[in-house]
Amino acid sequence: MTNGFVVATDPTTPPVGLERAVYAIGNFDGLHLGHQAVIARARALARERGAPNALLTFEPHPADYFADRPVAFRLTPAKMKARLCESLGVSGIVTLSFDAALASLTAEEFVAGFLVGRLAAGAVVVGWDFHFGKARSGTSAFLADAGARHGFAVDIVAKVEDGAGEQAHVVSSTAIRRALERGDVEAAARGLGRRYSVLGHVVSGQRLGRTLGVPTANIALDPTTRLAHGIYAVRARVDGKLIPGVASFGVRPTVDNGPPLLEIHLLDFHGDLYGREMEVEFVERIREERRFDSLARLTEEMERDKERARAILATAP
Repeated sequence: MTNGFVVATDPTTPPVGLERAVYAIGNFDGLHLGHQAVIARARALARERGAPNALLTFEPHPADYFADRPVAFRLTPAKMKARLCESLGVSGIVTLSFDAALASLTAEEFVAGFLVGRLAAGAVVVGWDFHFGKARSGTSAFLADAGARHGFAVDIVAKVEDGAGEQAHVVSSTAIRRALERGDVEAAARGLGRRYSVLGHVVSGQRLGRTLGVPTANIALDPTTRLAHGIYAVRARVDGKLIPGVASFGVRPTVDNGPPLLEIHLLDFHGDLYGREMEVEFVERIREERRFDSLARLTEEMERDKERARAILATAP
């Protein structure tokens, strides 16, 4: 427990501070507007009951477990997820290890063994499309029935859409991933309710940017990241301060066609960031990544990218 925020993994009894808690259940990858609606309902229900509220989630991502390797494009790293949850007024996060034993449980066994037996949940809140148990046989309707039998309340939150009328789309992690895969960070932001961001430590690079007059702070993102390669206007958060910048995510075709790397040039900033943690939020894609005939041509385009980023960030909220 840190500052009252409870973090527990595979508890066998209700975690201290989460007795009779109202649990919002799901993967919560992205904590997008749909997830936030589930969390908000759990908070409201917890206030009515004078109880704590918490997230019940799973690691590894079920898709990773069944593929036997990391395949899920994570929208929110675990550390960022905890930080966002705390800011949303969540009392804590309980994580269950998604392994062969958990995957083999029927929906009824999961309810009796975990929600009732281990967590003694006072109430549960899920989204309209929630499935659980072996072969995803458990539905939100089944959960409501199980709650009535076992003595805990169940609330089901309707689908959430971004936009209105013909422009409205159901918010989902899948839709947000697809937007990021085509570089549409603005569409992703509409679904997330905030800008898409990544978190990592600055690593040593080839220092070519410094040679070209555009020094960069480099972050190696998770290999499953499928953000479209290209140049982006970004804001970087270092020590709580937001600093405007321009970032390249890709394989550097003019230089080496190496592993994907996020390279951030902070505008009007001077200092050594090596080894420091940095959060980078993506404001707008400037252009696709492409190969130039020479480093001189690349440098010219990088200077134009800086000016484009300045113009975008000057008017971005």
